[in-house]
This record gives sequence, C-alpha cells and structure tokens, in this order.
Amino acid sequence: MTRLSVNINKIATLRNARGGDNPNLVQVAKDCERFGAQGITIHPRPDERHIRYQDVFDLKKIVTTEFNIEGNCQEQKFIDLVLANKPEQVTLVPDVLGQITSNHGWDTIANQDYLKYIIATFKSAGIRVSIFVDPVPEMVAAAATTGTDRIELYTEAYATNYAKGKEQAIAPYVKAAKVALQYGLGINAGHDLDLHNLNYFVENIPGLQEVSIGHALICDALYYGLENTIQMYLRACANAK
Repeated sequence: MTRLSVNINKIATLRNARGGDNPNLVQVAKDCERFGAQGITIHPRPDERHIRYQDVFDLKKIVTTEFNIEGNCQEQKFIDLVLANKPEQVTLVPDVLGQITSNHGWDTIANQDYLKYIIATFKSAGIRVSIFVDPVPEMVAAAATTGTDRIELYTEAYATNYAKGKEQAIAPYVKAAKVALQYGLGINAGHDLDLHNLNYFVENIPGLQEVSIGHALICDALYYGLENTIQMYLRACANAK
C-alpha cells in the first residue's frame, strides 16, 4: 500500500486568515493521524503565509507518524529549521522567493554538485532525503548520483492531462518510475493528486511508496469531513504495485 502523508499547509492558511489559533494546527495534525494518515507534511516558506517556523517545532513534539518537511533548501533558514527538528524525511523543492506553489522539479544535472552537498548535509543528521523531480528519465538517472534516498515525482502534468487521456498522462511517470527503481531510488509523488486521479496513479506507478496530498484533500474535507476524506484517500492508495 502506498502511504498517505497529509499536507496541512492549508489548515495553517485558514488559521492565519484570522490571526488567532482556530483551527489549531497541532490538533488537526493529531486528528489526521488518528483518522489514519501515515504521515504529516508541511512546507514552510520564508513569508510564513501558512506554516510558521514555530509550527515546525510544535509539530515535531506531537507527530507520531512520519514527519516530512518540504521546502527550498537554498534558504539557510530552511536548512537550520530542518536540522534543528530532524524530521524523518526532508523533501527538497527548487522554489524561488514568493512562489505561490511548487511548479517544477530539480534540474539534477545542472545542480548535481549542489545537490550532493546539501543532501549529504541532511543525511549526516540522520534525515531521509527526497528531491522533487519532473518525470524525465535523464533527471531521474542524475538524481541517483546525488546521494538522495528518494525522488518525489511532480504530478501536476499528470493531473492536468488526466481528463484528456489518462494513459497518455501517466506514461512519462511510469517510465520515470522504472528508471528510479533501476537505480534503487525510493519513489514518492505529489501535487494536484485528488480523488479523481489518485487511484489510477497508484495502480500504475511501480514501487510508489508515498503520496503527499494537501490542497485537494482539505477542499474535499469541507464537503465530506476530515475523517471520512482521509479514509477515502487511504482507499484510493490501497492498490500500489
């Protein structure tokens, strides 16, 4: 079974909109785990528009499943934050300052030397490393020489093209996953996966270990309730190859 990590950024966005502590991020994380989530993901950004730096320390104290911190490792504050909290996994994303959401993977060829350095930094602290990549075989192959433990396949293109033809939409991801397995890399995935396209992705990507889902899951929870929604996503994750 592919593991489900719930990204709670949008809960923090809702909290911050009123400047108080409702909803309480720590309680939501506890509830997500209680409802079956197998991990909690956060993506702190420098402007703290959703996850605040203090949230990371607060969540580290209570998360009992896998704690996954995503972010731009080219920011020293992010590096320090991760090293201070030592999550089970850090996911390295090539964001730029002010970016609304992640929109591309690493160029693992052009950034090879830097990735080797920063991955070694986190791994020396005992943190598993995953790096965000597009479904391009050459980029996956180059990721394997950086020292990373896993890749996270950036799935926006799959989600965008799913309704136009799911077989064609998933084909590059199948190829990329096969390359990753050939090189011994673990495989995660995320971005715009939802209840419409998740199960097909899980069924067809070999070796898929984890999906990180936030925006769609929180939106669905407005209609179905958080507990029921998490269960729906878990069922969609149940057919991993």
